[in-house]
Amino acid sequence: MPRADFYLIARPRFAEQPLLLVCELARRACDTNQWTVILARDQAQAEELDDLLWAFDPDAYIPHQIAGDEEDELTPVLIVPPELETPQRPLVINLRDGAYTAPCERVLEVVPADPAARGPLRQRWREYQGLGYELHKHDM
Repeated sequence: MPRADFYLIARPRFAEQPLLLVCELARRACDTNQWTVILARDQAQAEELDDLLWAFDPDAYIPHQIAGDEEDELTPVLIVPPELETPQRPLVINLRDGAYTAPCERVLEVVPADPAARGPLRQRWREYQGLGYELHKHDM
């Protein structure tokens, strides 16, 4: 059964810069050898994530790149802008507006700190529930 995990931003560090939580999730995935795809909202977000993954922790090395070349299948963490086809990976970190419904083992959703912005994620929770996903919530 596929699983969807919702990470609710609560800590000030993540509230100020939500993409740091994405970096932390990518690091955890790398530490456990889970090949991951990060679905960026747009090219600018993909580039920001690419830069952050190099710099967010001087002690962490997260092999990653923006998708789109022959090295994609050799790279544990791929950042995929919307205009590129998404390769299948066991773990997906979804930063886009819609639920990720292609086959995978696990989807991670980042929930904004602002309660007013959480409505679409509540709907997404219901979508995953309707698809038979095992659901989990984490306060970060």
